Amino acid sequence: MDTITHQQNNTAELKKSKSRKHINHFTDVHGLPSIEKLVSSVEDTPEPISTNITGRIPEWIDGSFLRNGPGKFEIGNHKFNHWFDGMALLHQFKISNGQVTYKSRFLSSDSYQANKEHNRIAVCEFGTITMPDPCKNFFQRFLSRFELPKPTDNANVSFVTYKGDYYVSTETNVMHKVDPETLETTKKVDWSKFIAVNGATAHPHTEPDGTTYNMGNSYTSKGAYYNIIRVPSTKKTAEETLEGVTVLCSIPSVDKTKPSYYHSFAMSENYVVFIEQPIKMDLLKIVTGKLRGKSISDGFFWDPKLNTIFHLIHKQTGKLSSIKYFAQPLSTFHQINAYEEDGFLILDMCASDDGQAIANYNVQNLRKSGEALDEVYNTLCRVFPRRFVLPLNVDNDTPYNQNLNGPNSTATSVRISKNKVFCTHEDLHREDLHQYGGLEFPQINYGKYNTRPYRYFYGCGFRHLVGDTLIKMDLQGKHMKVWEQPGLYPSEPVFVPAPNATEEDDGVVLSVVITPNKDKSTFLLVLDAKTFEELGRAAVPVNIPYGFHGTFNATA
Repeated sequence: MDTITHQQNNTAELKKSKSRKHINHFTDVHGLPSIEKLVSSVEDTPEPISTNITGRIPEWIDGSFLRNGPGKFEIGNHKFNHWFDGMALLHQFKISNGQVTYKSRFLSSDSYQANKEHNRIAVCEFGTITMPDPCKNFFQRFLSRFELPKPTDNANVSFVTYKGDYYVSTETNVMHKVDPETLETTKKVDWSKFIAVNGATAHPHTEPDGTTYNMGNSYTSKGAYYNIIRVPSTKKTAEETLEGVTVLCSIPSVDKTKPSYYHSFAMSENYVVFIEQPIKMDLLKIVTGKLRGKSISDGFFWDPKLNTIFHLIHKQTGKLSSIKYFAQPLSTFHQINAYEEDGFLILDMCASDDGQAIANYNVQNLRKSGEALDEVYNTLCRVFPRRFVLPLNVDNDTPYNQNLNGPNSTATSVRISKNKVFCTHEDLHREDLHQYGGLEFPQINYGKYNTRPYRYFYGCGFRHLVGDTLIKMDLQGKHMKVWEQPGLYPSEPVFVPAPNATEEDDGVVLSVVITPNKDKSTFLLVLDAKTFEELGRAAVPVNIPYGFHGTFNATA
């Protein structure tokens, strides 16, 4: 009997090692602590509660730090599969006169209401497919498998502004207008009612005058298109939402039925830069997913045989540049900044050389411990800040096969054919960033320095599946300042400028810090942006899951 068991074990091990061969290991880290509490469901706190302040919160900070992210990971007996699927929970840290109050509210989306009403997952999310309603008869259940998944309105990614109003957004065609004071949902807004797009990113870019740019896909009989969208800066009436929005430019996907996935895009003073990366969406798989019992995420794949393409669209004319800029296959979720200087477009982003990370963020993976958790982390490619330098004035006289970039950057660009320039990047970091696991969730002094030359950016270091340090990068010399405390997991750092600031880093950095091994010990951290020293913290007496993105709404 023992021999048979031994043989079975050997066969199982052999199968495991065979399947493992296809998985790249990028690091060899052991002994990661469990972070399952970061993805535990919580109740919301709709009435403001006071926080316990240690240190000092500068009195000049006056406004609300708004955050968004998943807050409920199961409905009844049903569990969501992916971190991106949890029900949106909106958070507000109201800061005034050195004091902080906290409140949170679940987004009253159709998805949330339907789930609550049926006490089960009733709407498909990115990584979770709904089971047919047990109350329907067999024939109805069979037919329901042929329905297209209705796009979710569970807007759990970020807070964004259009025409001065606050919205919460994910990547589908539905956003919710939200009152930043009460966190109540005031209006559901559907992009597709205004323009022919099937969604928009949760990372629009806003000009100083309030004009906002975004991107959204459209699926037509001729194939998939990427659309650059422009939303006017002001409202004509109080009730207005996206009226006046226009599609500035439509770019056909290279592969008609397999467009690239993008989470965001870059913008300089005169250009929108769309990065067509080798993370692909198989539309046929997505459309037939319900029939096959597979979620939307099953239709995503990484194709390392494809290069990355940078498309430049002129913001004033909507004209797509005939010059295409190519780079090695890379994966990028968040750009840092972009600006034009001396005939070049400088494009800074957080990027990695492998695009399979989305699949790793299943809730089951985030809840693993021991060696299983280490294995998930070690198969994730690290993300680092990189700079590409794109020459804007490529014409008939531009030479071939030589570096067109000046001596100011080690990034290269080489004209390889009439309308093709091949680019390599410069690292925006030194060797010391490797020990912090790379950098993601980048933020800058956006109001003053977006689309302009800048010196500093802030982000999270990733020595775990989520951020576990805060990093300030100085591009002059690529020096870093780091805030870290063992067992603490800070989220995206948001810069708030000081009144009458004269320098780029005059201000504070805000981050919500979570302590998974202690109950009810989450706090709002306030760092001096210049020194990166801690000024104070406001401890919240309730549990908060790890969230995605936030913004600061200054009191007018």
